[in-house]
Amino acid sequence: MASPKLTPLGIAVLELLHEGPMHPYEMAQLMRERYVHMRVNVKAGSLYHTVERLCRDGLIEVVDTQRDGRRPERTVYGMTQTGLDEFTQRGRELLGDLATEFPAFLSGLGVIDELGRDTSLIELEHRITRLRAAVAGDDAVLQRLAEDETPAIYWLDWRYQCDHRKFELQWTERLHDDLRSGRISFQDTEQPKLTLITREDDDERKTS
Repeated sequence: MASPKLTPLGIAVLELLHEGPMHPYEMAQLMRERYVHMRVNVKAGSLYHTVERLCRDGLIEVVDTQRDGRRPERTVYGMTQTGLDEFTQRGRELLGDLATEFPAFLSGLGVIDELGRDTSLIELEHRITRLRAAVAGDDAVLQRLAEDETPAIYWLDWRYQCDHRKFELQWTERLHDDLRSGRISFQDTEQPKLTLITREDDDERKTS
């Protein structure tokens, strides 16, 4: 029986356990330090749920328990050979295969003409403001990573996100300018209004 496909959070957990056994609290700390939340949706409780599922599927196993003073006992997990095989296979698929994705922004672009010029320009301005703030934040993190001399191989995912956000900002700014200047024009076509056909109208057509 084939094991369930690894989720992005499951991949992130196995990625950490590839470095060595650790408990979920340590995983959560490392995920925060490495900005894993930029590529994986980590919600409260989801990490522990994922760890339990990976253990149930035989991809990880309990290797130790630790107690520090009066603190609750912590369970340390390690990756099994089955987990390593699944991690490697899924990693190859994620890196080499092309996956069809459906960003919400594309749906927004699809309804610009229906929203009209004024509304569309306002919302694009909002998006541009948020993107500029995000890009500034990205640059600060990138600078800190460089100063810490963190090996570049460990933050390729972050660099991709930053470059993608910069591209989106430039593209959105250009779109806003094209719409504002009229280089891309709104159609302003009014949809024909539908009216009910009355019995009198129907009788008139029949006798005309």
